[in-house]
Amino acid sequence: MRVLVSPADDHISSSTWHRVIVPFDTTSHTVRFREPAPAPVPMPRPAEPPGSCGEYRLQSAYGTRDRATRFYAEQVRDHLLPTMVRFVERMEMIFVSTADGRGECDASLRAGPPGFVRVLDAGQLAYPEYRGNGVHASLGNISENPHVGLLMMDFTEDLIGLHVNGRARIVEDAELRRLYPDLPLDGAPGRRAERWVVVRVQEAYIHCRKHVPRMAPVRERREWGTDDPARKGGDYFGAREQLAPGEQPAPVPERPGRRRFPGTTHLTTGAATARTLREPRPAIPTPRRRIRWLSS
Repeated sequence: MRVLVSPADDHISSSTWHRVIVPFDTTSHTVRFREPAPAPVPMPRPAEPPGSCGEYRLQSAYGTRDRATRFYAEQVRDHLLPTMVRFVERMEMIFVSTADGRGECDASLRAGPPGFVRVLDAGQLAYPEYRGNGVHASLGNISENPHVGLLMMDFTEDLIGLHVNGRARIVEDAELRRLYPDLPLDGAPGRRAERWVVVRVQEAYIHCRKHVPRMAPVRERREWGTDDPARKGGDYFGAREQLAPGEQPAPVPERPGRRRFPGTTHLTTGAATARTLREPRPAIPTPRRRIRWLSS
C-alpha cells in the first residue's frame, strides 16, 4: 500500500505530522495528514433593539427617549413569557393588523371560544381562519408581507392587553394538524378552521390598562358561518344603497327548507340589524301611578 501526500498539503505545519507504518515494505515512512479543522464557534448575533427609526426620532423630538428606553428594557420580550401564554389561552378575540407589499394597511378581528388562539411554543402562536366573506384581505396581505401585529385585550377581568408582533405564514389545517395533533377541533357549525396563521414572535409587550374600558360579556346564540344577510349584519352601513348608476346588487341565493329572514337594505338605521329578529311581543299595559307631592 502506498500513501501519497498532495502538494496542496505542504502548508501543514510539522505539529500535525504523524509517523505511520506503511506495509508496503519494511521501511518506516513519514507522511502528513490534514487534521480536521475545528468546527467554527457561532458568534452570537447582537439583538436588534425594539422599535423603529420613526419611534426613535419622535422620542428625541418629544423628549420621551429615557421613558421609552426604560419600557423597552423592562417590558418588551422576543418570546412569550409563561404569564403571557396563560393570557393568550383565555382570549376569545384578537385584533389583527396587516399590510400589503406597498404598505397599505388593514385591521381585522378574529374571534372564537377561549383557547382558539393556540400557543405552539414560547416563540410561536397560531390562530384559525374560519369561513368568511371570501375576500381574504388579511391573508392576501400576509402572502405579500409577512409582518403582522396582534392585539389581545382583556376587557372584563384584568383590563390589560398584550401586543404580539412577528412574521406570519399561512398553513393549511391538515398540514398543521400533522405537526400538532393536539390542536382543538371546534364542533360549532360553521366554525371549523380552514387554515391557520402561524406567527413567529418577534416582540411581545404589555398594553397598559390606563384607557381600557370595562365590559361585561353577554352570552347569546351566534350564527357561525351563516350567509344569511340578516344574521350576518347585512347592509348595516347602507353600502348597497350607494351603488353606481345602473349597477345591480348581487343576488342573494335562497336556501330551500329554511325560513327566509328579511333583507336589511331597507333599514335606515344600522343598529336595528344587529339585533335578532323576533316576533313582536304583545304590549303589557302598566298600571298608572298616582303621585302625591309632599309639602314641607
